[in-house]
Amino acid sequence: MGPRLLVFGDSLSFHGPEGPCAADEPRLWPNVAAAAVDGTAELVAGIGWTARDVWWSLTGDPRVWADLHHADAVVLAIGSMDTLPSPLPTYLRTGLKYLRPDPVRRVVRKAYLSAQPRLSVAFRGRPAVLPAKLTVQYLDTAVGALRVLRPELPIYGWLPSVHRAAAYGGVHTARPAAAAAMAAWGERARVPLLDLEAVVGEHVLSGEGNPDGMHWGWKGHAAVGEAMSVLLAPVPASGHVG
Repeated sequence: MGPRLLVFGDSLSFHGPEGPCAADEPRLWPNVAAAAVDGTAELVAGIGWTARDVWWSLTGDPRVWADLHHADAVVLAIGSMDTLPSPLPTYLRTGLKYLRPDPVRRVVRKAYLSAQPRLSVAFRGRPAVLPAKLTVQYLDTAVGALRVLRPELPIYGWLPSVHRAAAYGGVHTARPAAAAAMAAWGERARVPLLDLEAVVGEHVLSGEGNPDGMHWGWKGHAAVGEAMSVLLAPVPASGHVG
């Protein structure tokens, strides 16, 4: 039996060309990568997740605590959503879903979604959902905790993807600095990182992916899964990681 992969991710890990899929959809990149090394993948992910959400999941989800006992490698497939424009502060933007009564919530949410592309352009993509400094801080804290729990557990990650999403006015000015900060962190922390832009950038920017301009088509998932499997090649089979 091959290695068991525990993948933390955002919607890039479970959205296909037509929308979200169940985690066991074999064409999703975590399952493509796992199959390439004769293993299996367990996905822990959510829409819009950032490095902060991964940390919260590690510290607050008992299912994750159980999965960590059996994982042969962890993939922190996170960071892309951190770099998106967030014209409203995150606590206000995410708090819109709590507005009541329901008609008020729908009106306010519709107004914000309508304004978001224009505000993203006007503010030049700033502020981002999560500053690069905090993305690195949460990733570093998560890796530190994992290495205390499982010192020999291999840990991998990736650099932020690209997008051409109309929902954000096509703006992605925070990505270069975030990618540079994450790359430097990966070097320091000894965490191998997959360069998503190199693997799937053309797929996204040419319009081959999901019509939303952010998520990937099956060709993109296949490319990312294959590239990740190459990165994962040294991971031993299940039960061999202490």
